[in-house]
Amino acid sequence: MKKTLTIIILCLVYIIIYLLQINFFSWFTIAGIKPNLFIILVLFIGLYAGKRYGSILGIIFGLGLDLLGSNIIGQTAVILGIIGFSGGYLDKVFSKDSKITVILMVIAATAIYEIFIYTYRTMILSLNVEIWAFTKILLIEIIYNSILTIILYPLMQKLGYKVEEIFKKPQILTRYF
Repeated sequence: MKKTLTIIILCLVYIIIYLLQINFFSWFTIAGIKPNLFIILVLFIGLYAGKRYGSILGIIFGLGLDLLGSNIIGQTAVILGIIGFSGGYLDKVFSKDSKITVILMVIAATAIYEIFIYTYRTMILSLNVEIWAFTKILLIEIIYNSILTIILYPLMQKLGYKVEEIFKKPQILTRYF
């Protein structure tokens, strides 16, 4: 019951973030570039809920984004699913208690997302490769996402531990060998 309610709340957060992306951040662009809060959300879900829920919700949220505003269905779903899965994997390797570690995870996830989307669109749509323009977009989006992560980190951490209590069972050894 708690898992279902938490998933519903995460879906509502997704809708709120979508509305923020298309309305609020349209006014606050840097050189015409908006942040991508969906990367932060899916990474957050992967870190605190685990690989399975991170990848499943990443795919669902990505399909929603593709259906609402993309001309190629599935590309965002694939990469957000990978980011969600990676978040669950990174939880086991790195500490999510360190703000710097989480910021570095967001930087890496943003870079992977943008490189994948740019490469895929250039191959499918036969666009000209413009490295300078892409690098500018990538750097600005990384800076924007990092700033938002710094601002949102205390809230993410507080809510994350509540999500973690619901989705991850405590692993207690009942017997010592």
